[in-house]
Amino acid sequence: MCLKQLRGILLAAILFLSVLPCQPVYAVGEGNVDNGGGGMGQGTNSNKWTPGNDGVRVTVVRLSDHAVVTAPIDLTNKHPDGLGHFQKVSKLEYTNGAVLSPSMTGYTYVNPAQSLPKIMSSQSLGQASIAQIKSYFTDEQVIRSIANLTGMDFNVLINGEYRLLIEPVAYVTFQGVKIAMTATEAALYDEQTSGAVRSRLPSVAFQNLPLAMFLEVPDLGYPAWDGPTSGIRSNHEVKTALGLGVVRFNEAPPEAPEVSAFDYEYRTNTEVITPVNVSGGQSDPDHAVSVTFNVAGRSYTVDNVYYPEGDSQLAWIRWTTPDEPQTMTITVRVHGGGSVGKGTINVNIVDLDENPPPDPNADDRNDSFTRPSVPNNAQVTSASWGVWRPWWYEYWVWHSGDDDDDGYWCDHGWWEFDLDRYSASLSGSMHITPDEKAPTASGRTLKSGYGINEKVTTRVSTSQSSAVTAAQNAVTYFPEFQYQGFWRLLDRMGGGYNMTHEFKENRYSTYNRRTHFLPIWYPDGSYTPYTWLIDCWTPAGMLSMNLTDSVTVSGNLWSDWHIAPQNPD
Repeated sequence: MCLKQLRGILLAAILFLSVLPCQPVYAVGEGNVDNGGGGMGQGTNSNKWTPGNDGVRVTVVRLSDHAVVTAPIDLTNKHPDGLGHFQKVSKLEYTNGAVLSPSMTGYTYVNPAQSLPKIMSSQSLGQASIAQIKSYFTDEQVIRSIANLTGMDFNVLINGEYRLLIEPVAYVTFQGVKIAMTATEAALYDEQTSGAVRSRLPSVAFQNLPLAMFLEVPDLGYPAWDGPTSGIRSNHEVKTALGLGVVRFNEAPPEAPEVSAFDYEYRTNTEVITPVNVSGGQSDPDHAVSVTFNVAGRSYTVDNVYYPEGDSQLAWIRWTTPDEPQTMTITVRVHGGGSVGKGTINVNIVDLDENPPPDPNADDRNDSFTRPSVPNNAQVTSASWGVWRPWWYEYWVWHSGDDDDDGYWCDHGWWEFDLDRYSASLSGSMHITPDEKAPTASGRTLKSGYGINEKVTTRVSTSQSSAVTAAQNAVTYFPEFQYQGFWRLLDRMGGGYNMTHEFKENRYSTYNRRTHFLPIWYPDGSYTPYTWLIDCWTPAGMLSMNLTDSVTVSGNLWSDWHIAPQNPD
């Protein structure tokens, strides 16, 4: 097979290489690195990176289940002997729960017969070429070599059932130890060392390395990267979306991203909280970030979204959904240097008051009825979030004068950050009773065919009331419908965090009572409605609860009827 023929069946690697501006960046007084590749050859002996000391980690992945089918191999033009490493684990394996396993022995690598192109850009060696990288990893001889090194048959590898996962690798010196690490490993190691990697190797480990490769279209469960192509990235961004490329074969189409049709489902006429996560650089009072949400033609701007470099901050708006069900698109724009993971939010707004139970009839029957299990939706009764609060750390320095100047003090301080923690919790109870119009009811026992009343009591506690709504909706489902098909959206009785909910007035009730009628055929025993308490919104998501209560059915309405002769004249 000639090279031309192979390129006819190989789809170009889904990589994109950023070209970064070159300007010095300084890391905690220990060395310096440029934003275009990290020329840390001028750094200290303890923490540095020399441009050109890089490679790639190649892993064969099965498309059907994203399983790693071969041991990863590291390719490099260098001879990085005697390095520490993390056992050559792929990004997919870390995503699936693998943990760092450091070792100071046994690092292996391959110097390919066909030398690698430049992988990471640098100020001294220039910019890497994405065209050259794509060309390299779609070359027949390179693919044949990878197949041989991984132990796979070449024709099996290119049959369309497999992908090549490619990750840039940097050979750095960290705290005096030479280490091989991928972008994902750098982020995980930074978390493990409480930020030590970021403080000493900020640009190479969190800019040059992760931004060397990222996806143009989603694949293998990872999203396409549409964020900034320069600047130091957060650990979360690195782990979820950066530092990888994918090679597909036989022109197989990219996998559809595994996302739901809508980011949020809200109820009509409900107050909600819509958040986004903001990151990128540092936001402080001298360089503040703001976020603008556009909802149905109206703009909401959140000013002074602060966070330290390498971290992030939730920004949110509080708004009320329209009265009519519809789909909406919320656009998000960031001002001041930060970015958001999602610039477009798709929302589905539904009306839960559209499917109340039908009119019960005296001759209704359900001879095949069996008691269903009570539902148990996933509930969240508490949430927490944080808000960064910047404060100025004063550092006064004396500047000596000369014969004509006595000198002066100057504040060379910087912004520090404290994280203020906030929380919210939801509690509630449900109580049902026989309707007072049921003439033969006794306590919590009634005959089938009569009605019940319901009262749901809620309580929301929070340390940041401006960011939390009440529990605004309660939906009750009934055992006669197998807890599906029909339900009742309860009325909000009053407002505030201690809100109550009751049945809406029943249009089939002679007296317009807030009641639900049990079917005449319901068997004796326990009768247990289920209520899902929802729409307590926080910046960290929605709080909800499962609620139940029971009454006892004994007999039916027909037993209260009797026939008697009229009184004679």
